[in-house]
Amino acid sequence: MKRNLSFVALVGALCGLLLGSCTPVAAPAGAHADWVYNSVVYEMNVRQQTPEGTFAAAEERLPFLKELGVDIIWLMPIHPIGEKGRKGSLGSYYAIKNYCEVNPEFGTMADFERFLNKAHELGFKVILDYVANHTSPDAAWVTEQPAEWYVRDSVGEPVVQYDWWDIAKLNYACDEVRVAMKEVQKFWIEKGVDGFRCDVAGEMPDDFWTESWREVKAINPDVYFLAEGEGSNFHADGFDACYAWKLKDVMNDIAQGKQTTGDLKQWIEEFTTEYPREAIQLMFTSNHDENSWSGTEFERLGAAAKTFAALTYVLPQGQPLIYTGQEVGYDHRFEFFEKDPIPGWEENEYTDLYRTLNTLRHTTPALWAGEKGGELVYMTGVVEEVLAFTREVEGSKAVCLFNLSTEPQSVIPTVEAAGEYICAMTGEQVVVESGKELLLEPWAYVILTK
Repeated sequence: MKRNLSFVALVGALCGLLLGSCTPVAAPAGAHADWVYNSVVYEMNVRQQTPEGTFAAAEERLPFLKELGVDIIWLMPIHPIGEKGRKGSLGSYYAIKNYCEVNPEFGTMADFERFLNKAHELGFKVILDYVANHTSPDAAWVTEQPAEWYVRDSVGEPVVQYDWWDIAKLNYACDEVRVAMKEVQKFWIEKGVDGFRCDVAGEMPDDFWTESWREVKAINPDVYFLAEGEGSNFHADGFDACYAWKLKDVMNDIAQGKQTTGDLKQWIEEFTTEYPREAIQLMFTSNHDENSWSGTEFERLGAAAKTFAALTYVLPQGQPLIYTGQEVGYDHRFEFFEKDPIPGWEENEYTDLYRTLNTLRHTTPALWAGEKGGELVYMTGVVEEVLAFTREVEGSKAVCLFNLSTEPQSVIPTVEAAGEYICAMTGEQVVVESGKELLLEPWAYVILTK
């Protein structure tokens, strides 16, 4: 059915959800592995994912995540946690005692290997949280290796950073540390993992990342590196993606009335100017840090939570992230150092939302990341509260309209947006007419594709 995109049709486009899924379109070869460009990342908090909090129980969740449209499973640290200085009863995942073992809280190495094999059978890529900055203060290296393996204070004790009293900082001026930490990467790559999310990546020297990237690439040319950090230097170091921390802050501030759409446009301009065309940024409305320490997306974004979730799927160079629980709209700050599992996994409107956005991601090359996606072109004559743009590559076009305000706003499409489209959120065929006014309700958005 084809309809004119009048106000009535626009409301329908905003309210409906397409429940079906489509086969992902293969990305052509480029600066990254083919599977990176149109991928969706899911951050799995194994401890809180299920009541059991084990690899075996998490494995049972994989078919659902596959149907949801997830491509990359990022496992938060899976290693044994130190006891010295431990925070809470279970400790921080990031206070690692041994890099080449698994946390008995989650199961055995055999359990992990079964999880990994099942994930690969279903077509997932699996990346591990790689914590290269520090170990726990009772890791064997602290006493078994030379003192220079760690950064030490005036009395010879390993340095504690920030309020992380459960860690000991490694010394990257020591060549043996670099060798040992590269061996950790190789250990897991040889087990079959597909890459790493590199914790506090800016704490390590750039040349360490360049060295390790080259050596791991020799084992697996398609290995994926994600930096928990923000800056164009990470892409020069070999990373596929870095964090979009600044974007997260801008989205929070717009939702809270502290910034405007103009500030978002300024961020887009800065990113476009400072980063290479091939650069990718992980875009998110939540992750383990935000959820536990700053609040859920509902606390920070309020009525705009769905709006900004959708925005992370359509901005240039973006790779969207779903954190544990977001796929069911779980409005709860997870305890970080204790067991605090999700009580249930009943599908709801948020499941439908992410399923639909994931389908959009897979099947719309104009919205892919890096150099394969279309460049952002702003629509002209649009009120400042509305972010309105098109992205286009050969054979694919998207029109994106976002009212980033608490008041209704009107948009008069110009010739660059006119044409016949599919509404991404309903599957309806629609026609956009140049010069015909559209009304967007507060925080409403429309994504049209062809």
